Amino acid sequence: MKYRKLGNTEEQLSTLGLGCMGMSFAYGPSDDNESIQTLHSALDLGINFWDTADMYGNGANERLLSQVLKENREKVFLATKFGFRFRTNNASDSNSPNTYFDGSPTYVKQAVEASLQRLGIEVIDLYYAHRVDPNVPVEDTVGAMADLVREGKVRYLGLSEASPESIKRANTVHPISALQSEYSLLTRGVEGKIMDTMRAYNMSLVPYSPLARGLVTDTFKVENLDEKDFRRTLPRYKGDKLDNNLSLKTELQELANQKSITMAQLALAWVLHQGNDIIPIPGTRKIHRLKENAAAVDVNLSEEELQTISQLLAKYPNVGERYNEGAMRLVNN
Repeated sequence: MKYRKLGNTEEQLSTLGLGCMGMSFAYGPSDDNESIQTLHSALDLGINFWDTADMYGNGANERLLSQVLKENREKVFLATKFGFRFRTNNASDSNSPNTYFDGSPTYVKQAVEASLQRLGIEVIDLYYAHRVDPNVPVEDTVGAMADLVREGKVRYLGLSEASPESIKRANTVHPISALQSEYSLLTRGVEGKIMDTMRAYNMSLVPYSPLARGLVTDTFKVENLDEKDFRRTLPRYKGDKLDNNLSLKTELQELANQKSITMAQLALAWVLHQGNDIIPIPGTRKIHRLKENAAAVDVNLSEEELQTISQLLAKYPNVGERYNEGAMRLVNN
């Protein structure tokens, strides 16, 4: 494994982290034993950057990780997030009316205590606001997060899906080390102003869904998704948007085949080539996919290959929105 520095810190994180959401949430049935084996394999591969959130399975994902953290805390740089709350006791996806976002200082302090307890740890390495609450000044949310740093409950702070203005305002209160946003061959909204602002503050970009939720992998087929898999509800998995994306994938696959790598490795290598301050967190709950993803850190793309990819992206622009309308209202506030 190779390593990259986290933003304005001296922390060395694995160039590819591990997104743990799918082990407990959103993508249909999972097997805790299989997920735990995958977590141990991540340690064997040198993947020391793990990402979770309190809302993944309504706390279930943090409790799952605690089983491995118990004996391996010093080996893991652990990130978790707060802010989404459930109106009922039934966990559901963040597009549901059963969820709402709470970035209030009162809830920040309530949420961190619950996460620490579920994770079974004394300090969270990187604590994100899962979104920027449009009803709460970002200075107030980050101010409460900064209190947690002073109290020794959190080491570094992050934002997720924040606008350039929110990034600037947050950094006036406390240094923000990372911005977590969706970024992939199909999702490039952070390019330009958001990335420029992030870099002005020496932050890292932590792309989630760098494989476009599986769309740009060799084996993806919509018809194989579980009935409860929330991807079935997303615009880019339907109709002409899906046709566009599958056509793009077919041509990208040809390039991957020429390089004797998988489509997933090509997609991850492209993200990694966008800057040394980028640390993607592809998610998986299967060991063979974990190993496949990890090998992407050794894939080099030439300028000619990068240009070919750019031309293909321009050829197939009709990728569709990454979330439904309700969830998009909480993006880039």
